[in-house]
Amino acid sequence: MPKNYQHFMALVFAVREVNKDLILLPNITLGFCIYDNYQVELKISVISLSLLSTQDQMIPGYKCYTKDPLLSVIGGDNLKSSRQILGVGCEFSQGDRRVYPSFFRINPKEFAQSEGLVQLLLYFQWNWVGLVAPENDNGEQFLLSLVPMLKEKEICLAFAEIIKPDFHTASDSKLQHIFNTWSKGEVIILFGDSSTIANVQVVVYAYGISKKASFLKVWIFTSNWKLNALKSQYLLKVIKPFHGALHLRPHTGDVSEFSHFLLSLDPLNPQEDLFLPVWWQWVFDCKIHKPGKTPPKGKKPCTGKENLQNLPSYLFETSMTGESYNIYNAIYALAHALHAIHGSGGRPVISGCQICHLTSSFVLEAFWEGKCSTFAVLWAGQRKHLKNNRPERKKVPFAKCGMKRCQAGERRRVPEGKQVCCYQCAPCPEGTISNQTGRSTSFNPLGYTIASLILSLSTITLAVLVIFSKHHDTPIVKANNRDLTYLLLMSLLLCFLCSFLFIDRPRKLTCLFRQSAFAILFSLAVSSVLAKTVMVVLAFMTTKPGNKGRKFLGKPLTNSIVLACPLIQAVLCATWLVISPPFPNWDFHSLVGETILECNEGSPSMFYAVLAYLGFLALVSFIMAFLARKLPDSFNEAKFITFSMLVFCSVWITFLPTYLSIKGKSMVAVEVFSILASGAGLLACIFFPKCYIILLRPDLNCRENMIRNKNL
Repeated sequence: MPKNYQHFMALVFAVREVNKDLILLPNITLGFCIYDNYQVELKISVISLSLLSTQDQMIPGYKCYTKDPLLSVIGGDNLKSSRQILGVGCEFSQGDRRVYPSFFRINPKEFAQSEGLVQLLLYFQWNWVGLVAPENDNGEQFLLSLVPMLKEKEICLAFAEIIKPDFHTASDSKLQHIFNTWSKGEVIILFGDSSTIANVQVVVYAYGISKKASFLKVWIFTSNWKLNALKSQYLLKVIKPFHGALHLRPHTGDVSEFSHFLLSLDPLNPQEDLFLPVWWQWVFDCKIHKPGKTPPKGKKPCTGKENLQNLPSYLFETSMTGESYNIYNAIYALAHALHAIHGSGGRPVISGCQICHLTSSFVLEAFWEGKCSTFAVLWAGQRKHLKNNRPERKKVPFAKCGMKRCQAGERRRVPEGKQVCCYQCAPCPEGTISNQTGRSTSFNPLGYTIASLILSLSTITLAVLVIFSKHHDTPIVKANNRDLTYLLLMSLLLCFLCSFLFIDRPRKLTCLFRQSAFAILFSLAVSSVLAKTVMVVLAFMTTKPGNKGRKFLGKPLTNSIVLACPLIQAVLCATWLVISPPFPNWDFHSLVGETILECNEGSPSMFYAVLAYLGFLALVSFIMAFLARKLPDSFNEAKFITFSMLVFCSVWITFLPTYLSIKGKSMVAVEVFSILASGAGLLACIFFPKCYIILLRPDLNCRENMIRNKNL
């Protein structure tokens, strides 16, 4: 296999580089030994057992020959051969570091290749593709990795064909069924090695014979099919039936010295490289003969001056390929791990655990960053026009199930039993619009209206807080307990902002915490109002001679109220979350023709208990403020608190029957409007009169006016 020779040369090149580096591994020389398994898995197991034995003796586990200690074993360029080396026939689970802590893969993970395929499909706007994979572990892993990514990007499978090992013996009826199935997709992703490609060729050839026409599809080959697995004389015959294809290859790095290393090879002076003369004769179709002997007839002599750069890229590349780059990285990872052990004062005898621990810090992941046509490589980020001389293909093939983009005022609707790609365009429901083409959902003015209200009220609350903090030394701010004022404004601000949790798409976390956040924050706001009212009442009572209640006034009383009341609400919410927490839920029955994604409250009784406790706090605050409404004018904040609590209670009394009588998004809208309206009532009734005096009537904001009992 001509291109496989580059893998071997990458190993030689990396070992030579490490041995020449005086800093990386001083006084240590790396060597290597290679084995050929002749494509037979049994030989891999036998060779693996021999590595665990004393030289020339097949006694696994008995290894007393330590002159040249074994540092590491690098397997083939596929996971199948690595499994044989690792477990000597045992089952291997990828990524199970606890079971196989010393195993590191040098080939890229399927996830990266799947991600590259999805990006390729998105670039060409293909959302209706076919998928062909072999019936083995690799094919199963590929499907498990790719299919979820396709669904996430709304790319649908026209078909998914699993190729069995005996596929080449398929009957005519089976082939006809495959013709009909594969014809559904214009783009086909083909995962598999050379044997899978051979089975697919059977279908392509049979189609040409049966239909008297070419099987024209866009084929995308994954990296599992390697061009170097075919002899040069057969390669063009194999790829010709596919009429051009896209082929993914592993990413490689820029190792410029490697090209010079390859170009310096001399088959007449192989320097103990037994493979070089054989390989050279193969790729250049010549014969190396010993001096003084006549070369055989029909074969031109190898001069050693043949230029590797003249070889076609599918036969050999002088730049380092992705597979060779993985081997190159593996050697350097081991070298750095060994250097770290010796650099830290480690003993000359190195244990496998030390190498394993340090290699995990140096092994590099190779990513799929390239995509190419048949023999033209395009790296990630590059764009190149691919010339197409076929008259039937003058534009990018169309591979979509949905035949058109939905226009403004329409939305995508998926018929029952169809995939998400096979949508139809339907008018937007009443009360919604779609202002973009190709949208799957319609624009909802109600959501934007609520969001605008939340932002407006939050901005106003923040402005009031700034005004009060800027005039914190004025009599009107001092007379109304600055600490409680700031606490009330902050709790109102947070109440407004927590409304965003209600208008977002229901998710597990938002459903879990939105009602609790609203209940605790509003309890804090109402308890601040209650503390203000209690302070007003007790302040008037303690002005009477001989009253001993003055010592109970001040921060201890207010702190007790604003801590105890929200704490009780927090306990209720915690009990709710433990007993029966809210969760996202699909409601298929409440509305005819619509499915509602909503937050199920879990326990309705706990929800109403939380509201009942909030209403109890508001009622107590209203009663206290109502009783204190006729106090002297210097203490007339109770009048504003009375009006604010009246608005608050009216809003939530109206909320209950309305909330119970509606379904869907209207339920959320009613609750959010109730939160905003009650919060706005507290903000307007308590703070707007004070802001009016602070900003427009500063002449009233003085101590003399308060002493003379002027209206605030």
